Amino acid sequence: MDPDAVIILDPVNGDVIESGLRKGIRTYAGGNCTVSLMLMAVSGLLKAGLVEWITTMTYQAASGGGAAKMLELVKQMGCLVDPLRAAPSENALEVDRMVIDAQRSASLPTEEFGAPLAGSLLAWVDKEMPGGQTREEWKGMAETNKIMGLNPPVPVDGICVRVGTMRCHSQGLCVKLKSDVPLNEIEALIAGGNPWVRVVPNDKASTLRSLTPTAVSGTLDVPIGRLHKLKLGPEFLGAFTVGDQLLWGAAEPLRRMLNILRRHLGAANEAQLVSSTERA
Repeated sequence: MDPDAVIILDPVNGDVIESGLRKGIRTYAGGNCTVSLMLMAVSGLLKAGLVEWITTMTYQAASGGGAAKMLELVKQMGCLVDPLRAAPSENALEVDRMVIDAQRSASLPTEEFGAPLAGSLLAWVDKEMPGGQTREEWKGMAETNKIMGLNPPVPVDGICVRVGTMRCHSQGLCVKLKSDVPLNEIEALIAGGNPWVRVVPNDKASTLRSLTPTAVSGTLDVPIGRLHKLKLGPEFLGAFTVGDQLLWGAAEPLRRMLNILRRHLGAANEAQLVSSTERA
């Protein structure tokens, strides 16, 4: 959050990055994975100046916390399955009892998460912040506005939750628009935000096929679907989005920034060479 640093996500804030390079800023940092994925999905609406505020409820994968947490989730999954292998049953209530007993067992590995995640969820991600937020939730507003260079800032808040998926963060969004924009115009603005966002039709088959961590894992696509006006009023938009946080949320912006720097430094060196030649 240093004023002499730029949070990088060039499909969303290429203009902010270019401005930083012209100013001689030398710190270019990867952003929060959840924020980056949200912006890849809805940057078209923010750039159009249509957003009054956003509430995001997240479903964050174990890998967002690092490799050790991924491994612990798999170990927990094994602990839940082991009793069923030892005493197979077709009785759903009996299976349920065995799973709960395994989740509550002192032998379940919880050193990383502090609680069972397999077959469960944890409504707390990162450290405590003033006002009841966690640090992950605080980043929603702080990093969104810094990445996009928004002035006045757009309020962003919600609840961040860790769920028992290995990879990919999902988010349920409530977007308060500044006016009653027709849904077809909203979809067009979102689709035009960047080449990787994918608008998924709001029907069961499309949602189950395309709007899941299973479908998205390992790809750069950022699908957004369930787009519809909420009963709260015509200015309220509901949406659901998912993306691979190990890519757009981590590695891909850094990889792309290296290429931007190479082009920038190459152009600067070429300009310096031309200037030196002209003086000679």
